[in-house]
Amino acid sequence: MAPALVRLALRRVLREVRYVRPVPYGRATGLVRDVYRRLEREFGMLAPPVALHSPSPTVLAASWVMLRESLVAAGATSRADREVVATLVSRANSCPYCVEVHGMALDSLGRSSEASAIADGRPVADPFAGALSVAARAELTAVAFTFHYLNRVVSVFLGPSPLPSNVPDSARSKAKTVLGRLLRPASAALPGESLDLLPAGSRDFSWAAGNPIMEDAFSRAASAFASLAVPSEVREVVARELSTWDGSAPGLSRSWVDAFDDPAVRLALVVAKAPYQVDDALVTAAGLGDRELVELVGWTSFAAAAHRVSLSSSPSTT
Repeated sequence: MAPALVRLALRRVLREVRYVRPVPYGRATGLVRDVYRRLEREFGMLAPPVALHSPSPTVLAASWVMLRESLVAAGATSRADREVVATLVSRANSCPYCVEVHGMALDSLGRSSEASAIADGRPVADPFAGALSVAARAELTAVAFTFHYLNRVVSVFLGPSPLPSNVPDSARSKAKTVLGRLLRPASAALPGESLDLLPAGSRDFSWAAGNPIMEDAFSRAASAFASLAVPSEVREVVARELSTWDGSAPGLSRSWVDAFDDPAVRLALVVAKAPYQVDDALVTAAGLGDRELVELVGWTSFAAAAHRVSLSSSPSTT
């Protein structure tokens, strides 16, 4: 865990979150406080991509369970290989924030050349290539799923960089080095220790078969997202549109959503297919409160992530 002064500084980064007001660390109670404490202890910081979910404690817990069990906990693959998958998926989804964060993590793990290559758009060895055990493949797929989810959420609620906007250019390199060190695991986190945050799910994730922890974690998350009060019209339209989507970007224009009258539906569809196109106008038109907005974006992102993972045997390159 980071030193006390660094932790305090990192908590203030939550002020950079757009559209919603995350619960401040000092005011967190119940499930939110529990997740915040675990997040700082095991991830190294109160990471804004997770903490921004705090207006909805259920979604906060689900996002942490997915990230913790897929990326942070010890497993069948190395943390470095999982960070490569996270960074590759983030690049494919045009999420510079996550590319930068997980590039820093790769730097701290001695994989700087891969971090630089991914950031520059150059090819690197895909951890999915070659012989993998069933458990290892499920673990890497879980990482890809998590980042197909988080990339969408981050594109909506955060800017292009994890560093605060007031950090001068001259200090950015040193700040990135410090953050990278915080992201480097100090000790192995035991698998499954976050599962108590969510009720049990149906365990119906076929891609996770052979890895009980991943199957349990993502089933619990799926049940959590299914329980949210997302409007039925949003659910129906998003499910229908995803069923025929091949994962390709729809282009720079948003004309493809103009046929839908409901602004919440339009917002959800852009989150699902082109989250980097979400802007103030789309969010304002939807007219949602903090919790409603987190839950709509979270539910849509989870549905889109599930679809993206289903498209390919190598989810880091789709």
